[in-house]
Amino acid sequence: MNRFKRFALVMAIALIGVTMLFAQGAAEALEAQKDIVVLYTNDVHCAIDSNIGYAGLAKYKAEMEKDNFVVLVDAGDAIQGDTIGTVSKGEYLVDIMNEVGYDFCVLGNHEFDYGTDVLASLLKKADAQYLNATIEYTGNGNNLLKDTVPYVIERFGFLDVAFIGVSTPESITKSTPRYFMEDGQFVYDFAAGEDLYAAVQGYVDEVREKGADVVVVISHLGVEEGSEPNRATDLIANTTGIDALIDGHSHTTEPSMLVADKSGRKVLYTQTGTKLNNIGKLTISKDGSVKAELVAEAEKDEAVTAFIEDIKAQYESLVNTVVAHTEVELSITDENGVRAVRNRETAIGDLCADAYRAVADTDIAFVNGGGIRATIKKGDITTANMISVHPYGNALCSCYATGAEILDALEHSVVNTAATAASDGKAVGESGGFLQVSGIKFTIDTSIPSSVKKDDKGLFVAVEGERRVKDVFVEENGEWVPIDPEKTYTVACHNYLLQDMGDGYTMFTDNVYILDKVLIDNQVIINYICDFLGGNVGTEYAEPQGRITVI
Repeated sequence: MNRFKRFALVMAIALIGVTMLFAQGAAEALEAQKDIVVLYTNDVHCAIDSNIGYAGLAKYKAEMEKDNFVVLVDAGDAIQGDTIGTVSKGEYLVDIMNEVGYDFCVLGNHEFDYGTDVLASLLKKADAQYLNATIEYTGNGNNLLKDTVPYVIERFGFLDVAFIGVSTPESITKSTPRYFMEDGQFVYDFAAGEDLYAAVQGYVDEVREKGADVVVVISHLGVEEGSEPNRATDLIANTTGIDALIDGHSHTTEPSMLVADKSGRKVLYTQTGTKLNNIGKLTISKDGSVKAELVAEAEKDEAVTAFIEDIKAQYESLVNTVVAHTEVELSITDENGVRAVRNRETAIGDLCADAYRAVADTDIAFVNGGGIRATIKKGDITTANMISVHPYGNALCSCYATGAEILDALEHSVVNTAATAASDGKAVGESGGFLQVSGIKFTIDTSIPSSVKKDDKGLFVAVEGERRVKDVFVEENGEWVPIDPEKTYTVACHNYLLQDMGDGYTMFTDNVYILDKVLIDNQVIINYICDFLGGNVGTEYAEPQGRITVI
């Protein structure tokens, strides 16, 4: 080969190399131009195959991955709410979320419902990184949230995106307060109010300094009026530098809403509702702009469907055993489908409270409305049905309590109660701590503002003014007599409310106990129906029995 041919060959090889490098660079540049799609869920509450379901989410995620960078996040309350969560203490839900491929999650209040020790093991089991910028461990023992981090910065093409996790301070009372204690002292400090804003602002500033082009907050705060000043909208209004906030907690369906931050700049707010009614889709364009929408339909992924069916098969044969029957539907909602169990007396609330009172043989019984989670349809009642009603695994307790303590509990129960129970298809003044009762009746005067004083964690301190609860009567020997503040009565409920300060009830923690966690909550209802009602719920529970009057 002469030198001219050698030269031509070398040049040809060089040209091929340049062409390949150019093609590679072009491909990388094209890859970098893809949109970033953040898919999000919130408040799934164990609805593994309802509505879109996790199989639908998996299929939609795979479709999005064909042309986009994709991140999958959850804004809390995924692992509790139905039988599958209860029987596995959340473990089956983590298995399914791992199968679907979650990247980042935040802690909702119900992530704590199985105890912080269980949560610690779930955090280790999860493939997703849990984000926590607002819960600080202040104890000297074992920080069970040590596997969480405040934020993560991910690079997608030409953009760095920061994800910051925020949890509601209401977790203390809307889960179980004792779970956040060591030796009787709170050791998990949830930032609230101005401290919440400052904590998040500090991390926003930090990720911006580290080069984040886009800041996405994933929060479990909600937008309910009763959550002020710790709502997601409060957080946005008191901070700067957030581009988008993906929220949970209030079960709000909000595809895209713009909220002004402290500087007046508009921040995108979004939430999917609950139980996978929708998939959230936040799109971040290559210029850093954001937009959001909700996806209401998706085909099912066959592999994930099979994975879920295999898990269901592991527990369904046990829990589908028929244990009783009901002649009437026992609903947690009113005739318009509005959740009533948290702001009005309900027939299912009467049934549950009667069960605690009868099984414990006490004068009075309470059940928090937020602990009654599902409707029982007319017909056969299975173990699964009862676990759905009472999924938390709390246990029956009873204690001695003065009339004064009982009056304080009733007053704490009705802090949010309003004259109107519903508006525009939504419950008004609802509270998970609203008490369904047995052996006692009373009137709530909603014209009187609540005078209940709470501490900074939402725990009851005192009643410091006129009371909303009037005309309180206790059933004695088949007759209704006025409650005596000085008299001692026996009270039944479960450990969550009586002993563990659930929903902020502090007035019973130091009382003398008669029964101390003797029977799991759903079994209390089963025993009542079987042993006291002959295995059948009759028409006496077709309607509320007139124990709570609201004026």
